[in-house]
Amino acid sequence: MDTAELDAKFTPYNETLGEDYMNDGQVSHFRVILENWRKQLMEEVDRTVHHMQDDAANFPDPNDRATQEEEFTLELRTRDRERKLIKKIEESLEDLDKGDYGYCESCGTDIGVRRLEARPTATLCIDCKTLAEIREKNRV
Repeated sequence: MDTAELDAKFTPYNETLGEDYMNDGQVSHFRVILENWRKQLMEEVDRTVHHMQDDAANFPDPNDRATQEEEFTLELRTRDRERKLIKKIEESLEDLDKGDYGYCESCGTDIGVRRLEARPTATLCIDCKTLAEIREKNRV
């Protein structure tokens, strides 16, 4: 599921003036987002397994075999990326349980509700993320 699909699945959090950051309402809001996202990704994994089992055929034509193998390779590559994303989602859920979710790993500042809604697995505030990307760009 991409972020556009994720966006269509939840209502943005309605912040009120003066409310504490990562209060119970925000924590439950992000828990629902993360759990729903993980559930959808796991359903995709199941669909892939069933698809590969059902559609696996030993085509006599080498071109047909090559096409099917390429299709399976692309699907497995996508599932591998999603597996890594599921791991990040689970780490975010653990951070929620520990009370660390929503705070920058680097500087400790608030990541922000809107940034987390756009990228629920974000671990860096926008400033630290920008600096990390600049450092990465300069290493290349």
